[in-house]
Amino acid sequence: MTIRVFPVLSLFCLLLTACGERAQPGDSGAAAEIVLNRGNAGEPNSLDHQFSTTSTESAVITDLMMGLTTAGADGNAIPGAAESWETSDDGLIWTFHLRDHNWSDGMPVTADDFVYAWQRLVNPDTAAPYAAYVYIFENARAIAAGEMPPETLGARAIDERTLELRLETPAPYLPEMLEHATTYPLARHVVEALGDDWARAGNYVGNGPYKLVDWLPGDRITLVKNDAFYDAANVQIDRVIFHPINDVAAGLRRFRAGELDTLDGFPMDQIDWLRTNMPNELRIGPALLIACVVMNQNREPFNDVRVREALNLAYDRDTITQNIIRMGQEPAYSIVPPGVANYPGPVTFAFKDMPYADRVARAQQLMQEAGYGPDNRLSIEFSAGPTQDARVVAAAVQQMWREIYVDTEIVQAEGRVRIANMQSGDYDVGPYGWIGDFNDAYNFLFLLMTENQGLNYTGYSNPAFDALMHQANLEQDLVRRGDLMAQAERIALNDSVWIPTRYEVTEHMVHTYVKNWITNINDENRTRWLSIER
Repeated sequence: MTIRVFPVLSLFCLLLTACGERAQPGDSGAAAEIVLNRGNAGEPNSLDHQFSTTSTESAVITDLMMGLTTAGADGNAIPGAAESWETSDDGLIWTFHLRDHNWSDGMPVTADDFVYAWQRLVNPDTAAPYAAYVYIFENARAIAAGEMPPETLGARAIDERTLELRLETPAPYLPEMLEHATTYPLARHVVEALGDDWARAGNYVGNGPYKLVDWLPGDRITLVKNDAFYDAANVQIDRVIFHPINDVAAGLRRFRAGELDTLDGFPMDQIDWLRTNMPNELRIGPALLIACVVMNQNREPFNDVRVREALNLAYDRDTITQNIIRMGQEPAYSIVPPGVANYPGPVTFAFKDMPYADRVARAQQLMQEAGYGPDNRLSIEFSAGPTQDARVVAAAVQQMWREIYVDTEIVQAEGRVRIANMQSGDYDVGPYGWIGDFNDAYNFLFLLMTENQGLNYTGYSNPAFDALMHQANLEQDLVRRGDLMAQAERIALNDSVWIPTRYEVTEHMVHTYVKNWITNINDENRTRWLSIER
């Protein structure tokens, strides 16, 4: 595929500067810098891509780094650091041919930089939360378990620009998978010299279209165009500033004032006003994304399937989606969203079509069987996000669960704190969302595998589920593979492993002068492809 080229912007455009001011026509001196101010959904925990787990971090990292494949303007995978590749007949050996390109410090990007990065990723000493993402790489699972050395990973540099990757199971979705930040390379000469400090401002070396200038926590992350990027001539934005937005109401005010050019999310109580008054700036569309409530099964009583099922039954998805959020989401009764490739779904809860009153009655019965009731109520904590919208939804759930003898305390915290608590197992229940990294059911169901210690926040473990998932990975017939994963999903639903709540949509505000923003199911709109035309 060819790189998308954008028209050159007029030098007489009004251009946003880093402080939100505008350069006026006729300003003297050099051509004004083209700046994009992005309202990002919160503060990143880390810009080291082997420790990032959220879309907040990915939005920044994918401007700084590039994998073997990368996201095109429409969000689909295109050649990135690799300009071509081929596979063996059995689909187990992939050979990638790297394009001639450099790190931002001028050093060449080599095949060894990928091998080094992947060995670091699966090394148990690294403790990367996303290590299970690459368990299809030969020996990756055994290395992560400490049973084999990192050097035995099925990846080798044939020469500086030729990389061989060996898989344990066929993966026709591999080009999409390798677009994810977890699989990006590392500048070995920098990481070995600086250790974990390599990802700090002033040290960061990437191979993407932008370079990290500074990171002021709670304020902004500033990137500038990387002139060493192989396609720098077609990158139109000179500087991109990511503003962490924890309060979307305040973010919307800044967007309307022109301080932000784009905004991730907006207050749900403003949706009608936005549809009437800013329809051209409102960007909502289908997404490969499932929203759910997760329960910590390493804590009592969430290790009791009766309690999990009762909470699931009493969660009124229709009320939440149609009367409270009202963004166009559909109620979710499955783990894998509709429309996922090569999957026979949807596989849904048996109670999907049960009247809500009957569901509550059944939930009350299950809670009583588990030892709870009007005179012995269950007290739990619900970990919610910091926004007013999050509290409104949590309060609605609080009322629903009250009917089944559950008293819910709402505890609000910013996203990175909530995720850290989930990773450490320090929570009862709380909302969670997963954006598909590639269009395959495995990318949703692998979250529930016992071996996925980094991302299985529930602590769920079922050998029958794991066995079906491993069997599916060995299956080359796509129809049979999909059937096996559907059987696995049925087991997980019978175990009430999650409370799926809604099939999400993309939610952004984008000023009309920001061009080439393409709403897509992958929710990918990288700065590289954008331009400003006033």
